[in-house]
Amino acid sequence: MNMIDRFNDIKLAVIGLGYVGLPLALEFAKNRPVIAFDINKKRVNELNFGFDRNLEFNKRDLNTNKKIKFTHKVQNIVAANCYIVTVPTPINDFKKPDFKPLLEASEMIGKIINKDDIIIYESTVYPGCIEEVCVPILEKFSSLKYNKSFFCGYSPERINPGDKIHTISKIKKITSGSTPKIKDLVDDLYNEIITVGTHKVESIKIAEAAKVIENTQRDLNIALINELSILFTRLNIDTKAVLDAAATKWNFLPFKPGLVGGHCIGVDPYYLTYKAKKIGYNPKVILAGRQINDKMGSFVAYRLIREMKNKKIKIDQAKVLIMGLTFKEDCADIRNSGVKNVIKKLKKFDCKIDLYDPWVKRKEIKEIYNLNPVRILKKNSYEGIIIAVAHKKFKKMGLKNILNLGKKNSIIYDLKSILPKNKSTIRL
Repeated sequence: MNMIDRFNDIKLAVIGLGYVGLPLALEFAKNRPVIAFDINKKRVNELNFGFDRNLEFNKRDLNTNKKIKFTHKVQNIVAANCYIVTVPTPINDFKKPDFKPLLEASEMIGKIINKDDIIIYESTVYPGCIEEVCVPILEKFSSLKYNKSFFCGYSPERINPGDKIHTISKIKKITSGSTPKIKDLVDDLYNEIITVGTHKVESIKIAEAAKVIENTQRDLNIALINELSILFTRLNIDTKAVLDAAATKWNFLPFKPGLVGGHCIGVDPYYLTYKAKKIGYNPKVILAGRQINDKMGSFVAYRLIREMKNKKIKIDQAKVLIMGLTFKEDCADIRNSGVKNVIKKLKKFDCKIDLYDPWVKRKEIKEIYNLNPVRILKKNSYEGIIIAVAHKKFKKMGLKNILNLGKKNSIIYDLKSILPKNKSTIRL
């Protein structure tokens, strides 16, 4: 009896325990035993002690489920016959796909898989990547033949970090498989945990394409609003007032301007454009959107400097507070945050920059920005304040407490419009 015929005998291993892998492993472990693997020994030890550094789960979430086993040892996942790969798919300094995590995971699995095993990928890639990049690695290190001795599936992740409403079981899942029977098995497997159902597609390529255009579409929509914000700034028109007015029409899309970062929206379009160029097509619209969003950090920094000059504030050694360093509100993920470019540009003006984010560990801030984050915010301390992320903790601080951080002539730059219009000097 082979793997296809014994759904109930699936022995599951989840590879990668970040924002995607951990919730997935915990959800599956409500129904079946799960081996949860990560190469980061420290991360695994923390999870075994009931601590999630991403602050998505508490000790009770991690310790109450007895069907899950956290490990960093490869020998502990050899017993599995179905592997779900949730490793990162970043870009390099040249904005091209960095396949290293994906290749290393595929090599590791290739060395241990057996006949009839299934490897399901969730990492965001371009159409064709799984079968063009990952499958050859699996074949090489396993000495097995694709779709004869082992099989693959693809079910792209749709996790929204920090979102306590749209949790993993409440987000419809796209599923696919390398053969008709595997496609059905993968779909059945995810239906075990997805209460709102799945959407089974014809091929792995379709599933890959569907995922990568989700974030590409968001990137382009935000780029349009960011460009409009730049235009309206020059026209001396309040962007938020314009968007609020336009939103009174039923079919207006309610996107907002802002810094675009993180490991999805600011990265995924480059996977699609990479593949497009490989086949001789130049994706002008997608790259134009990326260019606009990548430059928003510079726009924010220069606008702050211009406003400070207008107020006769001495730029050299002016104290600037940046509130919020994560790529989105109410999460601890600092990867590829759009705030990084704001800090980089302000440093060129020799401003004295203070960083504050209650979600991020001080050590991590120091390592990334080479700046010591402030522990306690002091009154009357800053010539400029940038509210970069709309954390709920910032909103709870209250208007008065935020305004009191600035000096008498300070600039309050509210990127997220969390303050009343007449209380901020400028907003995006």
